[in-house]
Amino acid sequence: MLSKRIIPCLDIKDGRVVKGVKFLGLRDAGDPVSAAEAYDAQGADELVFLDITASVEKRKTLVALVEKIARNIFMPFTVGGGIGEIEDIRNILNAGAEKVSLNTQAVKFPELISSASKRFGSQCIVVAMDVKKQGDFWEVFVNGGRTPTGIDALVWAEKAARLGAGEILLTSMDNDGTKNGYDIELTRLVCEKVRIPVIASGGAGKLEDFYNVFSDSGADAALAASLFHYGKFSIKQVKEYLNKRGVAVRL
Repeated sequence: MLSKRIIPCLDIKDGRVVKGVKFLGLRDAGDPVSAAEAYDAQGADELVFLDITASVEKRKTLVALVEKIARNIFMPFTVGGGIGEIEDIRNILNAGAEKVSLNTQAVKFPELISSASKRFGSQCIVVAMDVKKQGDFWEVFVNGGRTPTGIDALVWAEKAARLGAGEILLTSMDNDGTKNGYDIELTRLVCEKVRIPVIASGGAGKLEDFYNVFSDSGADAALAASLFHYGKFSIKQVKEYLNKRGVAVRL
């Protein structure tokens, strides 16, 4: 049985870690290099770095900051935000990241997924989806959750996997920062649609939330931010809890 992964996320704005609720009301959560080092020491399985305003500000990801973080950690490292061309992906991987996360530009130019996976290998290409429930379907949003697309998340997940994505990072905008738990139904439906790993994101607030998303949705990994940033739980506490409940994790 493959171990389930616990992944802290650094949402970056103006070179600082920030966190909000439902993508709004961002507040400072510290220095990204210090946070990355702390999560590495705690035994996080991976780290996700998202430059959350790069797309809307029409600029590239902060490569120098990526390099600095990569020099100071030993765990796998995924970087997203402002990545729209093959050259951007090459620069991020050369800066020390193991994977890149594509969101806005992948929706606008789906061929970027297939081109990137052929060039660098699908294991390097994560498609991030920011999703909100709209009536009877889940809609994909882009530009840091600011812009609705009219695209059904389940249809887009299938297409992204078919084009060569190696993993999906699925964030529920409705649950983000609420600490009310992951969106189990959304995560389960996406997991049923694709045969690639799915990272659940948005809503972790208590230890049971991690157990529930693994046991009830089929997610391969669970991502959390504020719960870790503000010290409610450590990575170690989450993993020890899951281990006691029979979930395979790397201790």
